Amino acid sequence: MTSEAQTLAHDEVPAASRSSFYAAMRMLPQEQRDAMYHVYAFCRAVDDVADNGGPREARMAELARYRTDIEQFYANGQTTLRTNYLARPITKFGLKKDDFIAVVDGMEMDIVRDIHAPDWATLDLYCDRAASAVGRLSVPIFGIEGELGIDLAHYLGRALQLTNILRDIDEDASLGRLYLPKEALNEGGITETEIDAILVHPALDRVCRGIAQKTRNYYRRSEALMARCPRRSARSPRMMATVYRGILEKLIARGWHAPRADVRRSKRYVLWAVLRDGIF
Repeated sequence: MTSEAQTLAHDEVPAASRSSFYAAMRMLPQEQRDAMYHVYAFCRAVDDVADNGGPREARMAELARYRTDIEQFYANGQTTLRTNYLARPITKFGLKKDDFIAVVDGMEMDIVRDIHAPDWATLDLYCDRAASAVGRLSVPIFGIEGELGIDLAHYLGRALQLTNILRDIDEDASLGRLYLPKEALNEGGITETEIDAILVHPALDRVCRGIAQKTRNYYRRSEALMARCPRRSARSPRMMATVYRGILEKLIARGWHAPRADVRRSKRYVLWAVLRDGIF
């Protein structure tokens, strides 16, 4: 690994250390932990391209470079600054090209146009690319193989992404984005199209509670799948589920009526999740 690639990968670790991600990953043996940090570095890098502003054309071009570099590595093993640190995890754990490409495609969805009340099918595709694809890269590193791992990535990825959407509606609005599906808004009686009007609508609480129930169901499916996994391989995803489901329940208790207090999980809660899910 070149020094530049090491810097790219390792610069992401401090950002990870401020999240439940770091607490969940540091329970892993070193080789798995390093592989997850490198996958995280890639995902953070392409996410930053989508979110850091600037001309859409420039951001699209940068994502295209990530896509080309991934294609190039899988075609002939040639690495660049964007893929050098991924070479060992890809080779060691058999990570799939299509999942890296899906992550890039998910971030591209945020650039092509600001997402604004997509239909359920589009939102589900976004969740698959932005979250479940990351899960599909992660489960072989955790040691969860085959259809069990793919199914876990499917359900837990969607649970985590929908939790983020329900938590971050005001933050996303500041970027001109609204991920709440138009069918849910329409069924709740919200016909306004302007984001600011939607976020103060009295029916928003009911709409978000319906999405939260769907998210709970994804957590339940995930928990049933993790119960079938060897305990050691499920420690990290179980802890992520514990922390994020706690955030979801806190959001439900708070509600979505404006104004909304910020909901985060304390370090003490993350520690409790480590103790509950990390001891073996």
